[in-house]
Amino acid sequence: MAEREAGEAFFTESDGLLLPARHAHGPWSPDMLHGRLLGGLMAWAIEREHAADGLHFARFTVDLYRNSPLVPLRVGTVRVRDGRRIRVADATISGEHGAVARASAVLLRRGEQPKGRIWNAPAWDVPAPEELPPLARASGFNLRWIPSGGATEDGFQSAERHRVWLRETRALVTGESLTPFIRVVLAADMASPMAHFGTAGLEFINADYTVSLSRLPLGDDIGIEGAGHLSDEGIAVGQCTLYDISGPVGFCATSAIANLPG
Repeated sequence: MAEREAGEAFFTESDGLLLPARHAHGPWSPDMLHGRLLGGLMAWAIEREHAADGLHFARFTVDLYRNSPLVPLRVGTVRVRDGRRIRVADATISGEHGAVARASAVLLRRGEQPKGRIWNAPAWDVPAPEELPPLARASGFNLRWIPSGGATEDGFQSAERHRVWLRETRALVTGESLTPFIRVVLAADMASPMAHFGTAGLEFINADYTVSLSRLPLGDDIGIEGAGHLSDEGIAVGQCTLYDISGPVGFCATSAIANLPG
């Protein structure tokens, strides 16, 4: 069972608007909303309005096409398709200057598991979250660095594979606990630094991310492991494997653009 999130939530709902707290800012600017919270809000709205028993969130794509200051936001959703085995829903977030992000969710109906065997990502042979020291709390979550090759808990600035446990420490919306789906969508935004951080730091800023899940995670901790990075002429693509305490749950893919001055 997930533990109760501590501290003030990132947003308060009032008259159809979501009002951000000051601590909802991201790492790029103290006046800019953290991009992962946009994905979290759209997951929250789609889950609230379109989830149903027997349907599983198999894919969730977030497009981050405009930075948002810390202003009231409105989330709207629409059901695009409702079939016997599939449901598709979209969401859009708008601020005072128009739309800032959109998302699309594909829900598939659960059923009998086929009997054939297929190669899949192995269970992690890594220390459990409680066996690792937490790093400094930032942006509403705790990271626990998992040593890998030459990379250490000193930071992401290396050319080694990055692996972490991530645990949310705040509620997204006042009065509402994080569900497993919202928890993994919030964590998945970390796929960009996990895939794109290198010896010179984080030189790419992500424009999107797509979460693909075979099942929802168990517990509070989401494991994230860099699984690949490719880049050329300032454009990067990356992917990560997502874990919970019992094994892999899905993947996250992200595209990014060079974060250069000027």
